[in-house]
Amino acid sequence: MENVPQLPKHAIFDEFLRAFDGYETWMGVVECEAYGVPQRRRRLVFLASRLGPISLISPTHKDRHPTVADTISYLPNIAAGDSHWNDPLHAAAGMSELNLERIRQSRPGGSWEDWDKELVAECHRRDTGKTFSSVYGRMRWDEPAPTMTTLCYGFGNGRFGHPEQDRAISLREAALFQTFPKSYKFVPQGECVNFRVVGRLIGNAVPVRLGEVIALSIKEHLKQVETRGCLN
Repeated sequence: MENVPQLPKHAIFDEFLRAFDGYETWMGVVECEAYGVPQRRRRLVFLASRLGPISLISPTHKDRHPTVADTISYLPNIAAGDSHWNDPLHAAAGMSELNLERIRQSRPGGSWEDWDKELVAECHRRDTGKTFSSVYGRMRWDEPAPTMTTLCYGFGNGRFGHPEQDRAISLREAALFQTFPKSYKFVPQGECVNFRVVGRLIGNAVPVRLGEVIALSIKEHLKQVETRGCLN
């Protein structure tokens, strides 16, 4: 099972665990970048087996996490509101003139605090809004991306600005941060790409690489069981 890290704080989770009496279980909050997912994403993983002890495999990218540059730097340039002729998913949402001016004044890893005062939104000028420094931000080439959300295609929804180009990340770039294959198609050929629908599919997905890591963990568990002669 994969879910949000806060799940064990809810009473229903204790009821869920009671269903696993007689199982060997493992549970942990996984830092996905340590397993090759190029984003900072923390997820709860729960494994259970009747065959013996089970656990997630050790981190595969402990010494070097994949970065934004590793993941999307090779993609062709596009402008806000445009898509690439050869990949309808490599499409960036349109931006208002105000947001275009804001992103032009944004530096990688920075925030709206870098802008001229007249560009700062009224809500961020108040004391209650000053802590939201990660919105309207650009990513850094040399770091993992932030957590992909269902609205990751919008510049104002987090640190989803492209490190160099004056736009938010494209749907294709978001999918690559979620480790979908480069050629993965979310809509049938010839159909229009709906940002809200595809953004929800991408942001809500289990990162493909994390799914692979869980599968590898189960495979390793079965090998150990077979070695002990417990698997018929």
